[in-house]
Amino acid sequence: MTEIYMDHAATTPVRPEVLEAMMPYFSVEFGNASSIYSWGRRAHHGLDQARDTIAGLIGARPEEIVFTASGSEAANMALKGAAWGLRSKGNHIITTAVEHHAVLDSALWLEKNGFEVTFLPVDSEGRVSPEQVRDAIRPDTILVSVMHANNEVGTIQPIAEIGSVVKESGALFHTDAVQTMGVLDIDLSRLDIDLLSFSAHKFYGPKGVGALFVRKGVRLDPLVHGGAQERRRRAGTENVAGIVGMAKALELAVAEREVEVPRITKLRDQLIRGLREIPHTRVNGSLSERLPNNVSVCFEFIEGESLLLNLDMRGIAASSGSACTSGSLEPSHVLLAMGLSHEIAHGSLRLTLGRENTENDIEYVLNELPDIVHRLREMSPLYDK
Repeated sequence: MTEIYMDHAATTPVRPEVLEAMMPYFSVEFGNASSIYSWGRRAHHGLDQARDTIAGLIGARPEEIVFTASGSEAANMALKGAAWGLRSKGNHIITTAVEHHAVLDSALWLEKNGFEVTFLPVDSEGRVSPEQVRDAIRPDTILVSVMHANNEVGTIQPIAEIGSVVKESGALFHTDAVQTMGVLDIDLSRLDIDLLSFSAHKFYGPKGVGALFVRKGVRLDPLVHGGAQERRRRAGTENVAGIVGMAKALELAVAEREVEVPRITKLRDQLIRGLREIPHTRVNGSLSERLPNNVSVCFEFIEGESLLLNLDMRGIAASSGSACTSGSLEPSHVLLAMGLSHEIAHGSLRLTLGRENTENDIEYVLNELPDIVHRLREMSPLYDK
């Protein structure tokens, strides 16, 4: 049976080159990077090289990179660590209604623990404006968190402009770059970003490893205590193999971006054009300020879960939103925040493309999907036949 993977926003396969770079640190160079003998020193050398590589690729200093176990941990560390570190200066935090749950749930947790949080609304494309951020900032605002690009609908936020606004206020600015790292150009030497979180498995690296950029001078209370690793900012024996793999994956992604992004963008646009020919179909998110691999649509009169099951039976892997909420029957909080009704939001489909996808894949999906949508609508009592 044909098998087509179109859920790269959820995760990506580890590239062979990445696995090859990781392998020595599972066996020969297995030492604890905190140990002073030769095995430990060699592991620490691999850790230092990876840190140098990642920092150099994003315009940061090596000492500004803190390794974590995931993008979610990095986001938790950014919000909770910054909030507690700055609580003597204020207790107001600003974020948006369309953030990943790693940010939203951290903000809600902080709200339950004495902080005040403003959740900014977004427009119909899922964007928040720098003016909205400026209007929401108060004398007691200590942190603003706005994602670089949305994981569900692909809308890219104006983080450069928002960062400038936040810098003027003296607050810290965090951005969740999980979906953009290795895809969009990120140069932290030119951006007013204090904290930036990302995860290896979104750009063909291993699962279980992420990182947080912490600009020099930013005070951050640690989430994990019990060791001096990561300059006392994140205790625990480092996952050297995973960190080495993340560095290699990011190196490859940046090196190939100039060729790969236009190729993927062309496939994305071909897919969007074909899907818009299906009646009662809405494209979600911005058409101009959009991730190059993201296609998000809603089909009226059908349920997204049924759509996914039918696609799977025809060998197509997709999602109805973010992977972290795919097990829920609740409509996407992102789509609801963009003004969609519950009924329409329930019929959402996210197709996200990757290195392996070809024009033949696009043609296969566009051949199969209209029939699936038609059959599901025929079974819906809401559909006017």
